[in-house]
Amino acid sequence: MAGFSKDLGIDLGTMFTRIADGTQIIVDEPTIVAIEVADQKMVAVGKEARDMYGRVPDTIEVARPLQNGVIADYEITETLLHVFLKRTSGLIRIFKPNVMISVPYGVTSVESRAVHEAVLQAGAREAYLIQQPLAAALGVDLPINSPSGNMVICLGGGSTQAAVLAMYGIVTAETLRAGGMQLDEAIVTYVRRKYGVIISEVTAEQLKIKIGAAVPQDTEQSMEVQGQDQVTGLPRPVTLTTSEMVEALQEPLKQIAETCRRVLEKTPPELVSDIIDRGMALTGGGALLRGIDKLLTKTLGIPAYLVDNPLTCVAEGAAKALPMYPHLRRSLPPV
Repeated sequence: MAGFSKDLGIDLGTMFTRIADGTQIIVDEPTIVAIEVADQKMVAVGKEARDMYGRVPDTIEVARPLQNGVIADYEITETLLHVFLKRTSGLIRIFKPNVMISVPYGVTSVESRAVHEAVLQAGAREAYLIQQPLAAALGVDLPINSPSGNMVICLGGGSTQAAVLAMYGIVTAETLRAGGMQLDEAIVTYVRRKYGVIISEVTAEQLKIKIGAAVPQDTEQSMEVQGQDQVTGLPRPVTLTTSEMVEALQEPLKQIAETCRRVLEKTPPELVSDIIDRGMALTGGGALLRGIDKLLTKTLGIPAYLVDNPLTCVAEGAAKALPMYPHLRRSLPPV
């Protein structure tokens, strides 16, 4: 029966859930749900639920069941995974899929067990866990089967992970439970302090994507957004520039760079010399922020580069990990 089962890799992220069948991404949806408050019934999931964010009455709650990369609401996560797994195989599922699902590096045994149980209850035949940096390294084809050092920085929505890998395992790593959402919060705080205008996190994310940058840019861009005046409570437009975004994001970016620095400090010198030669691979949605490669290169003194598939490499790597399970087994989190 196992021969007829699909092998799926799942990147269960705070912001997005992606499912890979081989190298093909078959589900790419926001990790967000809309629920009727009274009877806890799910109204919408994924993109449909995200469109409702900040636009629904009190009778409906729009929530993220994962916080900082780990499950905050078990039942909602299980239902969400059930919906997404059903989409991968249609309504009639004779053979349940084998699943490799990602978790942040350093999660507790309780958090690991919650993810494992949720994916089994959602309809997986067999479920295995893999740390996100290890999955990302496999997804971008880093030579982690050799005794030479490779460094991956996963810049996710809820967490930032930096890891050095060799011989199918993680040598040193650290997780900062802050990521893209904290960058959005920094923009919200900056606009409120400087202009006295309150903007939503959705608006802050649009600013980050369209004009945001980690270092000053040659071309200055601007964008007008609508917010709420802190004093009068009335709508008020405000125009922001790229240089203001750079200023707003400095503090959370400093924390990210410091996390990477601590990992390098704990890494054996032989592996550090390999990393200097090969550079640091930047993955995750945060890697798309303009100039973050230059910022990390300047701060750490090691070249950083954006991989070809930053958004999908964790899911693709998790799918690749299933047939490699005998080699990876000793490095995967126990459940």
